[in-house]
Amino acid sequence: MQTTEWSVAPVSVPGDSRVAGIYDAPYLADAFAIRLPEDAIADPELLARFLFAHQPSWVAGLLSVRDALVVRFGIKTAKQLRLSPKPVGDERVDIFRIYERRPHEIILGEDDRHLDFRLSVMREMRTLSTGPRPYLVVSTVVHCHNRLGRTYITLIAPFHRLVVEASLRQAARRGWPTAAPA
Repeated sequence: MQTTEWSVAPVSVPGDSRVAGIYDAPYLADAFAIRLPEDAIADPELLARFLFAHQPSWVAGLLSVRDALVVRFGIKTAKQLRLSPKPVGDERVDIFRIYERRPHEIILGEDDRHLDFRLSVMREMRTLSTGPRPYLVVSTVVHCHNRLGRTYITLIAPFHRLVVEASLRQAARRGWPTAAPA
């Protein structure tokens, strides 16, 4: 894996991630990693919030096109997710529901009639020749319920990968939030 500060690499879904075995046979499972600066914050929720708050501008346009196409099939749009009433205790990072928080990982996702998905934002240490270094790994796993779900994922998977990789690079360019000095 390259270690330049904006280098994003496809990796396996980490075995210790909660999303690794959440679905028996996921229709899609992918993960991407980027090296974090040594002084980056360790809180995965704050890293996830930063990541989604600093996506490339073209991602919003792509999401608008996606929403315009899927609304006629009864698939939830980003606008619907943002504006829908939330049950008490339903916390979100951007449009994604928080399912679980762990010290090094946050699990986000959504369930719908056509598919369920989970997104892991996980901070982990990887051993390099220079010693252990912090990385952020974003993993996505999808379980499809029907043909609509399978067709949808097949069509958006290439865009999904582009968005994840570009979002990680953009966050790195902006500068990951740092931990307060001790």
